This record gives sequence, structure tokens and C-alpha cells, in this order.
Amino acid sequence: MVLIVQFMGALLGLLAVVFGAFGAHALKKRFTPAQMASFETGVKYQMYHALLLLVIGFNFNLESSLERYMAHSFMLGTFLFSFSIYGLCLSASKGRKWSFLGPVTPLGGLLLVVGWALLGYAFVGNFF
Repeated sequence: MVLIVQFMGALLGLLAVVFGAFGAHALKKRFTPAQMASFETGVKYQMYHALLLLVIGFNFNLESSLERYMAHSFMLGTFLFSFSIYGLCLSASKGRKWSFLGPVTPLGGLLLVVGWALLGYAFVGNFF
């Protein structure tokens, strides 16, 4: 499990750099300022959580169910949150907004919140 989390952190980090560069260079002319801001939000959150996955992978053994749920929440939440934003922005720029992705973004955000809550609980649980 640790290697999967570390690999996902590295992969999501790599993709965040690629998508950030793609957005800054190739999409800047196609996107409205609001679409560009949304796309950048997806990239930022993806990078933040990629780094977090690396930290988790190197600092937790991920053997307890709490730690596994936390890691899965971050991985799935990052994918749903950021990639739904990318899909919404790209499809809207082509005039065919994929509205079915609208509810996916807050679901991904909720999973990120759950992951952070579980991380906090893991720290507090170890303290007491």
C-alpha cells in the first residue's frame, strides 16, 4: 500500500506539472479568465495533494484501516476533484459543457475533506 501511495503521489505531481504547463501555454488562448482560474485551481489542488500523498507514504506504514481510508480518500478525492474541473473547463471551451461532471467536483472535495479529517484524527489518536 505504501508503494501505491508513493507512486500515486509522484504520478499526480507529474501530471500537475504537465497540466499546469498545458494550461499556461496551450489553453490560455482558448479559455475565458474564469475557465483559466478554475483550471488553475484543479492543478493547485492536484499538486498539493500529490505532495501530501508523498508525505503520507513516507511517514505512515498504512497498515491500519484508518490510514488506508485516509490515503484512499486523498487519492480518489484528488482524481474526482481535479479531473472533473479539467473536464468541465475543456468541454466548456468547446461549447459542449459536460454538465454531468458538475456534481463530481464537490464529491471529490468532500473526499479531500474526509482525508484531512482522518489525518487529523490519526494525529490526535496518536497523541492521546
